[in-house]
Amino acid sequence: MKVSKMGSILLTCVLSVSMVSACSSSNGNGDNSGSGTAKGNEPSNTEKKAEEAAGLNPSGFPIVNDKITVKGFAAKLFANADWNNLKLWQEYEKATNIHMEWDTTQKDSLKEKRNILLAGGEYPEVFYASAFSRSDLFKYGKQGVFLPLNDLIDKYAPHFKALMAKYPIIGKGIKMPDGNIYGLPTLYDPEFKSVFYNTPWVKKEWLDKLGLAEPQNLDDFYNMLKAFKEKDPNGNGKQDEIAWGAVGTTGLLGYLKGSFGLNNHGNSNAYVDTDPKTGKLRFVATDPGYKELLQYVNKLYKDGLLEKDIVSVKSEEIDAKGTGGLLAVIDNVDPVAIYNQQGYVGLPVLKGPHGDQMYTYIGSPLGNIGMFVLTDKAKNQEAMIRWMDYFYSDEGIKLFFMGWKDETYKEQADGTIDYTDEIKKNPDGLSLDQAISQYLVWPGGYYPGFVKQQFFKGAEGLPTSVENAKKSEALTLKQDQIWPAFNFTSEEQTELTTLATDIQTYVDEMRDKFIVGDASFDKWDEYAATLNKMGLDRYIQIYQAALDRFTTE
Repeated sequence: MKVSKMGSILLTCVLSVSMVSACSSSNGNGDNSGSGTAKGNEPSNTEKKAEEAAGLNPSGFPIVNDKITVKGFAAKLFANADWNNLKLWQEYEKATNIHMEWDTTQKDSLKEKRNILLAGGEYPEVFYASAFSRSDLFKYGKQGVFLPLNDLIDKYAPHFKALMAKYPIIGKGIKMPDGNIYGLPTLYDPEFKSVFYNTPWVKKEWLDKLGLAEPQNLDDFYNMLKAFKEKDPNGNGKQDEIAWGAVGTTGLLGYLKGSFGLNNHGNSNAYVDTDPKTGKLRFVATDPGYKELLQYVNKLYKDGLLEKDIVSVKSEEIDAKGTGGLLAVIDNVDPVAIYNQQGYVGLPVLKGPHGDQMYTYIGSPLGNIGMFVLTDKAKNQEAMIRWMDYFYSDEGIKLFFMGWKDETYKEQADGTIDYTDEIKKNPDGLSLDQAISQYLVWPGGYYPGFVKQQFFKGAEGLPTSVENAKKSEALTLKQDQIWPAFNFTSEEQTELTTLATDIQTYVDEMRDKFIVGDASFDKWDEYAATLNKMGLDRYIQIYQAALDRFTTE
């Protein structure tokens, strides 16, 4: 039903505790939640008149005085969650006076559906949780299909603007080469250590049974895996234990790269870093340290210490072994969350053959930067930036991830919160993700917003994960050492797409061949020469140009 301005304010004030303090009259006296203009960026008289004509309140709730309808497109995880009848959006509509008319698709069909909408010109006002690539953001931004958000952020997104000020890497990472911002990102709180770095997990009971200490270097690591394979730590008289269980070799190499001095600016640009000897940009996969790394992992494979089908095994096969308690070391999130297996602890950061000891398999606070996009069809741009900005505030984050007190979460006397038993131990047998998706939209990881440890109760927020992060923190890259994924001009991206497809595909194919012995290390020079013929010099030049823009921003 249509709600008057006063009615909207009253409705807002009976929402959950997470939104109550957002209540304020439309004069903007509310101190934070839903606020619109940042101090020092007050709108001009012309802008004020435009806001008044549009019924827009520059701060507080409701965002607009008269209800508006906005068409949005989004990806979702579960098919049975109807976003048009989801409590999160229904309650937020009461607070904001903005009715979202959702067209959703499952994640598996996102790219196809998204591209069809854009190609046919039948796209919505808002793309939400649509995970546009950096190249698509720039492409459609230059075409005028996606709107630049710089001024809107400056005037109507104080929470996001404050995060940009606090963490400069955000602004540097989301600005395209033309200086415009075309999308709002998923952000991860740099203080939420366990969401960034989570070394593999080892079964402590088996270490203790075999009298093994946690490994400190590569020899220790080898000997530990060998003992798990040969000494029957589960005591069933069979050699059925898998020393290292994982899908693919990426996680193992990621764990070990820092022990060989590689990826010294993190994993967001996984194929390049800085050569510590020259200070120049380096292609990681031709460095002598990378060859040493592959030779070490090849030794692990030859001696049967890795999942025998590691380059081709399906996730369901590893999951079955994990659930059955057969994996000594697990390259994933905490096994208690995914396999219901207790008693695993994080592995230490290992010292390498030349004294390197750093965990570098870590990304920047920036997740996907194309999670919220306004198109040229958006009729209420200012209102929608305010709508989104709320979910970068503490109150919005709490609502987004936790929902409503005494309905989806309980609050303890010490102020800590957790989901209710109906969510955690659902009587209908639903998993936590399935149960909370009857109310909220975050499961599946596709959303714009700010992930904070206080309000995130997924696997990375478990106490064991937090402890694991603390264990490796001193030997992990610091945030100011980490590069975000770089942005490229249209011309660079066009050229790089072809180069990167060929080069990176070849690198990944040869990586696995070297590891399993299908390619001899005697062919290393031939491998490097092939990369040079593919245009590796030009590939590096393009990355250097992007790095130069990043460092001079």
